[in-house]
Amino acid sequence: MPTTTRRPAVFWEHRTYPGDLAHLSQVRSDLATDLTGFDPDLVDTVQLLTSELFANGVKYTDSGHTGGEVIRALSMPDPATLRVSLSDCGGGGGTPRIPTERTADAWDWAEGQRGLVLVQNLSTAWGHFRLAPWADLGTHVWAEFEVDPGQAPPGLRPYVFTR
Repeated sequence: MPTTTRRPAVFWEHRTYPGDLAHLSQVRSDLATDLTGFDPDLVDTVQLLTSELFANGVKYTDSGHTGGEVIRALSMPDPATLRVSLSDCGGGGGTPRIPTERTADAWDWAEGQRGLVLVQNLSTAWGHFRLAPWADLGTHVWAEFEVDPGQAPPGLRPYVFTR
C-alpha cells in the first residue's frame, strides 16, 4: 500500500559532526549558512535550540566517545514549517524529557536540564524517538519552527546540497 505521508517541500543534505562539543561552533556556522535568507531572529532561535540538542546528544550518549557522531537534518515539510533534527549514536542516554518532579524553588536553583524547557518554549513543536531501540542505536530529536511563507528565501529547491 502506498504511503500517504508527504515528502518535505525542501530538504537540505544531512550534515554529520564528531560527537564532541568542540564542534558546536561549526554546527551553528553551518546552520547560518544553510538558512541564509531566512529571518535572522528565526536563524538565531534555530541555532540556540540546535546547540542545546547537539550538546545533549554529545553529553547523554556514546556520541561523546571516540568515533561517535551526531547527524543533523534540516527540512521544510511544508512552506510554513522549518524542522531541524539531530540523531545521536546511542549508548544508554535515555530519552529526552523535562523533569516534572521539580518544585518552582528547585527550578530556581537548578543549573542543568533547562535546555529542553527552551526547546519546548521556543519551538512550535518538538519530539523524539529511539532509533532501533532493541539495538540502542541512538535517539532522534526534532524541533519545528513557524516560517512565514512570504518571508522564506525565494528559489529554494526541493533538495539543497550543503557542501
